Amino acid sequence: MELSIYNFYRRMAMVGIVLLVGIALISVISITGRALIGIGLKPVPGDFELVEIGSALAVFCFLPWTHLSRSHAVVDIMWTALPQRIKPALIALTDLLMLLVWMLLIWRMGVATLDYYENGETSFILLLPVWYGYALAMCAGVVGLFAYLWKVLESFGLVAIPPEHDVDPVGGH
Repeated sequence: MELSIYNFYRRMAMVGIVLLVGIALISVISITGRALIGIGLKPVPGDFELVEIGSALAVFCFLPWTHLSRSHAVVDIMWTALPQRIKPALIALTDLLMLLVWMLLIWRMGVATLDYYENGETSFILLLPVWYGYALAMCAGVVGLFAYLWKVLESFGLVAIPPEHDVDPVGGH
């Protein structure tokens, strides 16, 4: 079970990669179109809107895997000086805080989604309802919520960490 959870979120991060490649291609095509407008090409309409939505969704696809694999940026200046016996408690505390922050973020994304849905705001060029982007990112965030909860369960020793993912949360990885 533990390994399948890790594999799921790794695949979710790969979806984020595909999204980033897609928005990079949109940007390249649009910039090329702008540069070659003299020969009849033109930019992709609404390119910045698509990049905005795609970037937000990609981030929400990446962050759960980043957290599960303990790949967040780490400032380990003080960490290495701490006694080994308090490190597990600090890891559990930070994992719990990350879960609470993620829950707060998802809650506020839900509020924003409903607000944009109710006021009917649309994007400038494509006239896409703004709430679409918020809803997509929030859905990825809700799916990602389980990764944060799982990490808390691991930190408190309630579920096993797959051996290949049992890393010391110290910089240099």
